[in-house]
Amino acid sequence: VQLQASGGGLVQPGGSLRLSCAGSKKVSSISAKGWYRQPPGKQRELVAAMTRGGHTRYADSVKGRFTVSRDNAKNTVYLQMDSLRPEDTAVYYCNAGLTSARSLGVPPLNGPDYWGQGTLVTVSS
Repeated sequence: VQLQASGGGLVQPGGSLRLSCAGSKKVSSISAKGWYRQPPGKQRELVAAMTRGGHTRYADSVKGRFTVSRDNAKNTVYLQMDSLRPEDTAVYYCNAGLTSARSLGVPPLNGPDYWGQGTLVTVSS
């Protein structure tokens, strides 16, 4: 397992959660990393992605509410989710490599693509 996601759970609307994605040594050198989600019955979509240098991209639906960050020393990427809404309910996946690079519009144009196992976030009262 190259990426291990954690932190999901049940939260009320307006609440907060922090997701973590711990990477193995194999993915430590990958710059582009991010978070994606798959709502029930829908396709997987970008939530937020970030390069090692701090370049970010967010989905319009989460701008101003979610914040992606990373601790390169710990090889961990975080997603702070505030003001959660029922429509944020989804399985959240972390990614390292090609998919995040393409979302960010940065190199490489091909290469490895790693996914975590997913963590369920349910926003409901």
